[in-house]
Amino acid sequence: MLITEEPAVPTAPPTVEGLVPILATPFHPDGSLDLPSLRRLTEFQLASGVHGVAVLGMASEAFALTAAERRLITTAVAEVVAGHVPLVVGVAATSTVTAVEQAREAALAGADVVMVLPPFMVAPSPAQLPQFYAAVAAAGAEVMVQDAPGVTGVAMSPPQIAELSRLAGVTSVKVEAPPTAPKVAAVVDRIDEPGFVVLGGQNAQFLLDELAAGAVGSMPACEIPDLLSPVFTDWRAGRYDDARARFDLLLPLLVYGLQSGIAWAVHKEVLVRRGLIEHAAVRVPARELDSRARAGLAAILDRLDLPAATTPLTGIR
Repeated sequence: MLITEEPAVPTAPPTVEGLVPILATPFHPDGSLDLPSLRRLTEFQLASGVHGVAVLGMASEAFALTAAERRLITTAVAEVVAGHVPLVVGVAATSTVTAVEQAREAALAGADVVMVLPPFMVAPSPAQLPQFYAAVAAAGAEVMVQDAPGVTGVAMSPPQIAELSRLAGVTSVKVEAPPTAPKVAAVVDRIDEPGFVVLGGQNAQFLLDELAAGAVGSMPACEIPDLLSPVFTDWRAGRYDDARARFDLLLPLLVYGLQSGIAWAVHKEVLVRRGLIEHAAVRVPARELDSRARAGLAAILDRLDLPAATTPLTGIR
């Protein structure tokens, strides 16, 4: 990052920062959407002191949702959030035209920011990547670049992300390229665009390292926002030892929720246990927990002594 003798020009605070959980998508046992559980889950995030809420990300099983369901989910969550915190909506498409369509739908349904994966069926060339994000940014909402090569196969270097940061309407990046903390630091060092910020991913398993590297927030799954929120509070107040002590207790659960194929079932089993959703049903190709995985999760939760969720907010809508 360039350092000069001149004082930095003050900029407006970023739209997205802090703790921004990605909501699970609750289903009934027959596979249909459970919107009452989704609303209750959203209310719990707000009651827990989150700084934003996200839907239709990878933790939301967005890959298994229809276009109509995407609209229903975004609209339902936007009604609950009602401007109290920013709403981030995921966009995962295989071409520019389909990504623009999803971004436009999200903006119309109430998204403040769209979190956008690069096209991944056919990897874009270095020259096509800025063109893609510029087109999506013209759809009406701020754009967060989602750097997730493990899912997309599209690797973005720090200089490429810095190039994207200069596009109008592109205001943030979520780094999910492991190891995340060094990538966060490398991107932060190259950003010269006021107002562009970096967030961490990978279910916050390296949250404190990412914050120390210059990230302004993280976007984990949604089952423990009430326990992660105090970690952010301690960190921002300079109580680093307290933040570490709180975080270390949560790390086994955060890591358990990253397992390929069953991550969604892990999140939902915790949400059911906390009384936030009614069922842990997932959609194919996600898989339910077998008895061994369920026992492993129970051991973590018993040691964590996970509290029951507090009564959701009333009158927030």
